[in-house]
Amino acid sequence: MNPSVEANRQAILNSPSYRLAELDMDFLGRDGQRPVRMQLELQKTETLLRENHVTSTVVVFGGTQVLPKQKALAKLARAHERIHRNPNDPLAERAVVRAENTVEKSRFYEEAREFSRIVSSTCQCDGKCDFVIMTGGGPGVMEAANRGAFEVGAKSIGLNIELPHEQEPNPYITPELCFQFSYFALRKFHFILRAAALVVFPGGFGTLDELFNTLTLRQTQRMQEIPIILYGEEYWKQIINFQALADEGVIADDHMDLLQFAESPQQAWDIIAQFHNVESASN
Repeated sequence: MNPSVEANRQAILNSPSYRLAELDMDFLGRDGQRPVRMQLELQKTETLLRENHVTSTVVVFGGTQVLPKQKALAKLARAHERIHRNPNDPLAERAVVRAENTVEKSRFYEEAREFSRIVSSTCQCDGKCDFVIMTGGGPGVMEAANRGAFEVGAKSIGLNIELPHEQEPNPYITPELCFQFSYFALRKFHFILRAAALVVFPGGFGTLDELFNTLTLRQTQRMQEIPIILYGEEYWKQIINFQALADEGVIADDHMDLLQFAESPQQAWDIIAQFHNVESASN
């Protein structure tokens, strides 16, 4: 074969245009292919949840900075060491205050873990996959909830998100039910699609975003009826004055009924069990 023809043949075989579209990651990564990528994020998770017979979920939200007590105490010790070295440093003083609050909130880690144990051991038996714990897949409260299911040999789901600073999934998620998302919108969709309940532990911006997204969908009747449980009434009433929204007339009085409060893992589960007419583990 003529050398120039052979060179052109090789160029054809090696050209990006000749790749199968489904294998051409450069093409799939283009801005114009965003709808395709979004559809794939929708379909992949939906397909695998169906294949694993997941019929309903209990979604647990909460802060990444809610730590187990020993880690919280270690953080406080480091803060005290810092202020001992720099007694006049306002940032060091602030670090102590924040670390003390982290220690106070460490109970929520254990309580999220226990809540998940109760739900998972009650509902995942005889091969059923009802009320499967679903989290955002990260550390803190999310880790605690996945951990509780793991410790009783139950499945749990993690919907992780691609971030500038990579967030590795916590190690307690069922491997075949751990997903990574590029788009927050698709991740939120899967949070609510099969949700039988939402339990929201103390957290920050991300937790608030997910809470208000769900409240808006319930307020506008764009999703199924579910109990929305705020765990830790003192925390939530300090952070958000829901009653003031009703008093100001920006939400209806009956929108307050969308929210319930729980102070213990068993109480949170009892609210869900009563709503869905499921026998509670305490009975």
